[in-house]
Amino acid sequence: MKKKTWLIPAIIIGVLLFTVCSSCIVITYPNEYSVIKQFGEVVSIRDNEDGQRGLSFKLPFIQSITKVPNTKLLYDLAISDVITKDKKTMVEDSFVIWSIEDPMAYIRTLNGSGAAAESRIDVNVYNAIKNTISNTTQADVISGRDGALVASIKNNVGISLEEYGVNLMAVETKHLDLPDSNKQSVYARMISERNQIAAGYTATGQQQAQEIQNATDKTVSITLSSAKAEAEQIVAAGEAAYMQILASAYNDPAKADFYNFVRSLDAAKLSLIGSGNNVLYLTPGSPLAALFYQSAEETTDHQ
Repeated sequence: MKKKTWLIPAIIIGVLLFTVCSSCIVITYPNEYSVIKQFGEVVSIRDNEDGQRGLSFKLPFIQSITKVPNTKLLYDLAISDVITKDKKTMVEDSFVIWSIEDPMAYIRTLNGSGAAAESRIDVNVYNAIKNTISNTTQADVISGRDGALVASIKNNVGISLEEYGVNLMAVETKHLDLPDSNKQSVYARMISERNQIAAGYTATGQQQAQEIQNATDKTVSITLSSAKAEAEQIVAAGEAAYMQILASAYNDPAKADFYNFVRSLDAAKLSLIGSGNNVLYLTPGSPLAALFYQSAEETTDHQ
């Protein structure tokens, strides 16, 4: 009976000790913060970075514990319409990657509520998207999808979320396009504008090609004219030299007779050129025959 009398208090004491000990232990995992509160005030924030063991202690019953995420978080913004600088409506769908950088500010300003944090993120990021796109033309919005647009949006958000202990890691665009109602008309207008630009480039190229062709033709014409003038000068100089040679030959009787004799031989040679056996007939009254007879007589007399 004595043993049974002490058994029940021992069990009760053991349960109480276990409850007290379990309320003293704080286990913090790598993906979370452990926020220790005492009478509603934050007295300690414990984390478990770099894979260290996250076992610590707190006062039982007096202190309470609240878990806060210590990892990358995703928030998907609602699809909304935005208006560009040139008054064009576009449909925008984005998401945000964020994390809790300052648990103390997060608890103090948002009471550790993830919904409250996402509400603040939604308002700030949407305003940044609206302001960025409203100051950007539709063409620049489309061409800025390589990262320039989201970088500008993130810069517009700035440090507005830091007071809540929130770190905005990235703003990414899932969908940024024209509304279905006017997509085709906008595409047609863009194609028309691009065709006009292409036609302008073609006209400019043709004009430059014509200018180059005209300059080339002018250069060729000037070169040919200069060459012809120089050739005519050379021909004139050659003819003048030829006439001087003739004049000097005719002024000397000995040279004149020899020149006439050589020219007569050349004329006779030309008359005999052709196929077959050609015969040259000279009448006694022919100047060419007279020249040959005269040459033959002079040769006989000389002998």
